[in-house]
Amino acid sequence: MPRGLELLIAQTILQGFDAQYGRFLEVTSGAQQRFEQADWHAVQQAMKSRIHLYDHHVGLVVEQLRCITDGKSTDADFLLRVKEHYTRLLPDYPRFEIAESFFNSVYCRLFDHRSLTPERLFIFSSQPERRFRTIPRPLAKDFFPDHGWEPLLMRILSDLPLRLPWQNKSRDIRYIIAHLTETLGEDALPRCHVQVANELFYRNKAAWLVGKLTTPDGTLPFLLPIHRTDEGELFVDTCLTTTAEASIVFGFARSYFMVYAPLPAALVEWLREILPGKTTAELYMAIGCQKHAKTESYREYLCYLAESDEKFIEAPGIRGMVMLVFTLPGFDRVFKIIKDKFAPQKEMSAAHVRACYQLVKEHDRVGRMADTQEFENFVLDKRQIDPALMALLRQEVPEKITELGEHIVIRHLYIERRMVPLNIWLEQVEGQQLRDAIEEYGNAIRQLAAANIFPGDMLFKNFGVTRHGRVVFYDYDEICYMTEVNFRDIPPARYPEDELASEPWYSVSPGDVFPEEFRHWLCADPRIGPLFEEMHADLFRADYWRALQTRIKEGHVEDVYAYRRRQRFSVRYGAISSTANSS
Repeated sequence: MPRGLELLIAQTILQGFDAQYGRFLEVTSGAQQRFEQADWHAVQQAMKSRIHLYDHHVGLVVEQLRCITDGKSTDADFLLRVKEHYTRLLPDYPRFEIAESFFNSVYCRLFDHRSLTPERLFIFSSQPERRFRTIPRPLAKDFFPDHGWEPLLMRILSDLPLRLPWQNKSRDIRYIIAHLTETLGEDALPRCHVQVANELFYRNKAAWLVGKLTTPDGTLPFLLPIHRTDEGELFVDTCLTTTAEASIVFGFARSYFMVYAPLPAALVEWLREILPGKTTAELYMAIGCQKHAKTESYREYLCYLAESDEKFIEAPGIRGMVMLVFTLPGFDRVFKIIKDKFAPQKEMSAAHVRACYQLVKEHDRVGRMADTQEFENFVLDKRQIDPALMALLRQEVPEKITELGEHIVIRHLYIERRMVPLNIWLEQVEGQQLRDAIEEYGNAIRQLAAANIFPGDMLFKNFGVTRHGRVVFYDYDEICYMTEVNFRDIPPARYPEDELASEPWYSVSPGDVFPEEFRHWLCADPRIGPLFEEMHADLFRADYWRALQTRIKEGHVEDVYAYRRRQRFSVRYGAISSTANSS
């Protein structure tokens, strides 16, 4: 290769990233218009297209580089010089951290995920001390209650860029003040102030105002989900002011926010104060930078590994028929490999399983499906693998692993947030915790169905419980769209003997589902059955599912709330509104 070509290649990669992030911001900037026009199908399409932008632009750069190099092979020194030139371009570059991830992606695409070494890739950042650059404009604006909280909130809501009229701004302000008074106390409220992000965070059918509430005792989140009525009027649905509530809003089981962030690192640092339990990877994920989040996730894994003497073990729970799942005992994620051969009842291919996981990545996860990161040629040190797990890997996935001396290379795997399997959770809890878990499980099924997702295999073992007690689905191999399922009632038995027969007396076609059968495995436990019948008996009726299908086919997009129904202002303070309107 001629000297000087290294700089051209480095510049080409960085220009390719510029183009990708420019398109990313362009799609993001359309969120306000989509919200104002209530174009919810366009919201869903924009979410999918923005996810695809990254890989599309990586592919464009790879083709450019193949033209530049004329397909000639490169030696190791040449590749090191390319990275060296690229690193020199980054000190004054505003999005250096994501540009490093983009470089990694181009390299992996060019060399088929081989020779993934720190010398050739940005395994760790080239500028670890530089979290973010000087911000050219403030990320947020401060509001002080010099004349009371009512004018303060009026200024905040009036400053929003939304061009729709308010349904009743004064009412919403009363509700917010009522919530803050209940939460902080009437005496503390005058000594608090708010800092509000300049950009709204759009997701689903809401525009979120995200802020920080500074109190005498510390800083709290200040989150206002703003919705629009069918008539096009704005209203604040609730006010969230705890870190637990904020963590759920920015959770790993939700779709990425659309928030205009030309300096994502600065926004991540700003969010960190109100989301102290979130890792850097989770924060980047929440604002839609999912590929860089994958980089940060891998770095977090390497740091954990370096500080731990734990061995990889098979994950607790019932062993899967499609996936081999392992973890580190103290790590908050699991590793999932598609098995070489599935159990006989799983009539599907590995390609089908990967397609299901991609469907989840692109679909609205409504807070009920865990996000995943996909890795190829993942290297493990054999000395850190428990012998029982090593034997299991050789038995279940020999075609997916290559043993190279003291290491094994896993051809393909997913990393996913670790949760307590719901079946294990249900064995360990009782009383109100048991009731809450069953309520959560049924709500998860309902919300997935309303989002046009049928889980397929609804056994408790395929769901997990998060640290906030939310139930999340994580086994995707039988997932499909609701509109692809034929929900049927079981026909009456022709003869008494029919119900005792080993085979059904009625025909069953592919895609047929009989909700009455759910009762057999969901209500088998006498502790659970009565609770399920009380709260979710309609899930056993085919007409319930068919009614949902009708709404989906008619184009309805259901509301998705990242908080309990009882937290909505219309539920909490409806009496206040009625009294105010009557006076």
